[in-house]
Amino acid sequence: MAKHRIYSMKFGGLYPAYVNKVERKGRSKEELEKVIEWLTGYDCNELAKVCADETDVEHFFLKAPKLNPSRSLIKGKICGVQIEEIEEDTMREIRYLDKLVDELAKGRPLEKIFRS
Repeated sequence: MAKHRIYSMKFGGLYPAYVNKVERKGRSKEELEKVIEWLTGYDCNELAKVCADETDVEHFFLKAPKLNPSRSLIKGKICGVQIEEIEEDTMREIRYLDKLVDELAKGRPLEKIFRS
């Protein structure tokens, strides 16, 4: 199967779009970093390094310090696709992050985003 073009995108190029999205809706970069840390295990220092060293999206997830086992509780549609039906692992991880960023931007409390 051919890889999706998004896999080769630099995470450091995608990250500012996430920041802009949440900040436009009144949420903070720090909250976004907490969401990313919950999902992937990257703390803010590791996240800054990943953004600076031009890690691509695929390796961002492949090298994640600790993917949260509760991420499978993330359900629903993102970009018109039901997350639970995505078979390809990397694409599912990307969509998990997209869904969490959307929830943050829509004002959902962190406790609910973290499925706690």
